Amino acid sequence: MSYSISRVQWQQAAPLLKSIREKVFVCERRIPKKIEFDNGDRTAYHMLVCDDQNQEPIATGRISPQGEISRIAVVIGYRSKKVDKFIMKGLFSIAKELSLKEVFISSPLDKVSYFTEHEFYPIGSVYMEAGMPKQRMACSINEALKNIDSAKYYLNH
Repeated sequence: MSYSISRVQWQQAAPLLKSIREKVFVCERRIPKKIEFDNGDRTAYHMLVCDDQNQEPIATGRISPQGEISRIAVVIGYRSKKVDKFIMKGLFSIAKELSLKEVFISSPLDKVSYFTEHEFYPIGSVYMEAGMPKQRMACSINEALKNIDSAKYYLNH
């Protein structure tokens, strides 16, 4: 399989990005649309992956100008294909362009130990987001790049 990976702006690619996130987060994970689509979309940098064979959008993720990585979504039929690696490499590349030293994620509590194994460390207290307990975690961009091939990031709201 081959894929096209693009850095896109929300204003131009919103319908494609929304279609992926609605399938993954709204339909599968039952996250309300009003929470899924927020003002962060307009200011974030987005990655979009499409299947070259059928031209369908299959994966996305975003990074804020401050380094918050979120909304990583891969449609169900592609999750075993390691498409999340393409998204993360693109987001880490953007972080480097922005001269960010660290990136951040909001980890579900049951995944904290997983992200700790991949060089992320907790910051602050546990909080609720979209009805789920989360832990903010950080990782230096250099450590994140070292671990890109062994980590799984899809379905990270």
